Amino acid sequence: MSEYRRYRILHIDLNGKKYDHEDLNEKIFMKWIGGKGLAGYYLRPYINLPYDDPSMPVMIMAGPLVSTAAPTSGRSCIMSRSPLTGAIGDSSVGGSLGFNIRKSGIEGIVISGRSDSLVGIEIEDHNIRFTDAGNYYNAGTDKIYSDLKNKGTVVCTGIAADNGVLFANVMVDGNSCAGRIGLGTVFSSKNLKYITITGTGKIPVADPAGLKKAREDIIRLTGTSPVLMGEHGIAYYGTGALYDLMDNRRMMPVANFRRTKFEAAPSMNAVAYNKKYKPKRIGCKGCHIQCKKISADGRHHIPEFETMSHFSALLENEDINVVTEANRYCNISGMDTLTAAATLSCFAEITGDKLTGKRIMELLGDMATANGDTGKILAQGSYRYAGSVGKSKSSMTVKKLELPAYDPRGAYGMSLGYAMSTRGGCHLRAYPISHEILRKPVVTDRQSYEGKARIIKISEDINAIADSLTVCKFVLLGASLEEYSKAFTAVTGIEMSSQDLIKTGERIVYHERIMNAINGFTGKDDDLPERFFCEEGSSGQGINITPIDREAFLKAKQNYYIVRGLDEKGMPVAEKAKELGLEL
Repeated sequence: MSEYRRYRILHIDLNGKKYDHEDLNEKIFMKWIGGKGLAGYYLRPYINLPYDDPSMPVMIMAGPLVSTAAPTSGRSCIMSRSPLTGAIGDSSVGGSLGFNIRKSGIEGIVISGRSDSLVGIEIEDHNIRFTDAGNYYNAGTDKIYSDLKNKGTVVCTGIAADNGVLFANVMVDGNSCAGRIGLGTVFSSKNLKYITITGTGKIPVADPAGLKKAREDIIRLTGTSPVLMGEHGIAYYGTGALYDLMDNRRMMPVANFRRTKFEAAPSMNAVAYNKKYKPKRIGCKGCHIQCKKISADGRHHIPEFETMSHFSALLENEDINVVTEANRYCNISGMDTLTAAATLSCFAEITGDKLTGKRIMELLGDMATANGDTGKILAQGSYRYAGSVGKSKSSMTVKKLELPAYDPRGAYGMSLGYAMSTRGGCHLRAYPISHEILRKPVVTDRQSYEGKARIIKISEDINAIADSLTVCKFVLLGASLEEYSKAFTAVTGIEMSSQDLIKTGERIVYHERIMNAINGFTGKDDDLPERFFCEEGSSGQGINITPIDREAFLKAKQNYYIVRGLDEKGMPVAEKAKELGLEL
């Protein structure tokens, strides 16, 4: 059994196949908490390096509540610099990774260097082995997981990473994706194909009774949330429960965001998947919500909402089988579903092609293998593809990251959240859908910027600390950081209020703005594609989806800079950095 020592980090150098352990100072732990915050701490000294520089590290961090009774705390964070965007690149991922990291006696792993050949890393408690992974070159993630799952958690890349796709994912346990920003491509640049990890240690809890009380409160609050546990909620339908909401509110992106109403939606929604596949509930280790779905026969993983929407509405595809197959192929090849689908929709607009199901699958294959001129350029994402043919305005991206399945003309908080996100076009940094659509914690006018700057800032801070505690953001639709601060104190013995945690979240977000600024990002990058300011969506049924007022957006943007403590150009300032314990 492994001895657990709080604040211990495993450092792996692939250059010489070496490793050692670092015992962190408690002050550093308190400053960054874990997960995303601690990963950013290790990224900062190298942030100006290219993603494929051997010195550029990739961090895999668990949070301080993982492998305890704290609900939904089984997630982990993987971070490096994004090959797709050039910005900070982090992804929260589920599965059993965080559990086995902590049970092996560490808080996380920092991997640097580049192996001279394709390598695997196998971790059993404190024992680390480097293995020849050459036989897995161009192998699917399903093959790798099947071969290695008896060794614990399996973290691996697929053929997309091997072929230089800029949005290649890291896959965990065959089904969970560390996606969006090309972390699989970073693994590939290091000749790192897979990691297995298993731990046998126990995590000490300072106050078991306090943790039991915090757990009971969290379970009770989530249990009374219709969004989470109701008969039409996420536990029953998965995140696909959002599909009808987006369609009914006329903010489902269709045809590369040229329309916002998909006529075929009633036959492509979560109800249709339940009818066709009779799915059962699965989910991340330690989670009682179990939002993931797998078909009754175990053959088909039901797509998450964004994948479900983009491979149907965004591509004007009315065949549910194509959506399921596209999701399966992207997971096996290790390719981000959102960027893949968005890049294909950009391709369809520019070429004027109506993509059939067969053509969608052909192009995904070309993309994952960088096959031919078309496959090679699509493998670089829509921003580079559209620029290469002189049609940059057809790329629906922020900071080169493709937008997910929420049209910003239907939710102005979302539009501001997209623009301000430090990793690019991402809905999860602030997740304003919570209040604009789901009415949690309070209802706000979704087509107004009134109060949105402060809401987005606070939401970013809360979600940053959620990704550092590595708890699921969805649970915060029912419970709050008040309950999780009590869980943190009970586990660690360190007094931390909810406001203390939110202040730490503010530090983490500001730190990311600093790192992006080092790499040349300015307020000019905090913007939306022109389409949303000059083209309307699909109005009807008493809902008007008009172009966003540019001046109102710019005013909200300036208000955000004020509440975030940035200058008028969106740049970090020394005084605010000092207040947060940071350096420019």
